[in-house]
Amino acid sequence: MKIGLDVMGGDFAPQATIAGVKLAEAEVPKSDKIVLFGKKSLILTELQKQGMDASRYDIIDAPEVIEMGDSPLKAFSLKPYSSLALGFKFLRNKDIDCFASAGNTGAMLVGGMMVINNIEGIIRPSISTIVPQENGSQSLLLDIGANPDCKADVLYQFGLLGSVYAETMMNIKKPRVALLNIGEEEKKGNLLFQSVHQLMKDNDDFNFVGNIEGGDLFSDKADVFVTDGFNGNIVLKLIESLYGILLKKGIQDSLVDNFDYEKIGGTPILGINAPVIIGHGISNAQAIKSMILLARNVHKQRLVKNIKNALSHYYLNLK
Repeated sequence: MKIGLDVMGGDFAPQATIAGVKLAEAEVPKSDKIVLFGKKSLILTELQKQGMDASRYDIIDAPEVIEMGDSPLKAFSLKPYSSLALGFKFLRNKDIDCFASAGNTGAMLVGGMMVINNIEGIIRPSISTIVPQENGSQSLLLDIGANPDCKADVLYQFGLLGSVYAETMMNIKKPRVALLNIGEEEKKGNLLFQSVHQLMKDNDDFNFVGNIEGGDLFSDKADVFVTDGFNGNIVLKLIESLYGILLKKGIQDSLVDNFDYEKIGGTPILGINAPVIIGHGISNAQAIKSMILLARNVHKQRLVKNIKNALSHYYLNLK
């Protein structure tokens, strides 16, 4: 397996990304190869500083960098020799099996949709986050920002994508899919969420368990929470803020520990034709390590193929 990594992505690149590679070495089989995309001179210098053997890696020289402030839509045409552009090109050509970056999130989404392309039938790809539960289990929340405005059929597909992810990557059989809403009753919410509820009700594609309120987000009432990217991003930022406050107050607990983004590493773009992992911009070495391992696992567990299989069943039901 060849795991592509954008060495230039993230606030602390390239030091943190190379340090993350060093941490990942112990858990990545020697039969696999980590392919490093970035400025070759900087990569070689950093590998030497950290006492790493450069011969263990394929290094793809990318003299340009897509910065956090660059326009995602223009970035690939203006900087074709950037680490992101070349990484997506290699992935599209199957020269690598997966690609991960803690760089510009918008550019990662554009690259996923425009270079790799959506799985046929997917209206809008989604990104997600893990939500720790009070009993020690984990749930999935999607979308968390890629799609601020959604139609009912898009949210329905998020339920399908989330269900496949939970089953494939989290080993949850028949995941419980819930609609994050302002009340549990069927007629609660705005017209969009009422329409989505009717689509999800009694469907054959996933195990829909109804509406869930925000107060039940951590109470293990569902394995997958579906919402639009606007509300999902608000929830995500609230969770991150709460985690930061608890750390500042020195509160230690197993539940609090499970909110640590470093352990998760990132999120795959669900619904595109190859494994692409988006990491947090502030990723440190531990987070980069987790992101690399997540990218490897997404490919190993054949998540993309499983989504395609579920989608074929979905369209078969529409006929």
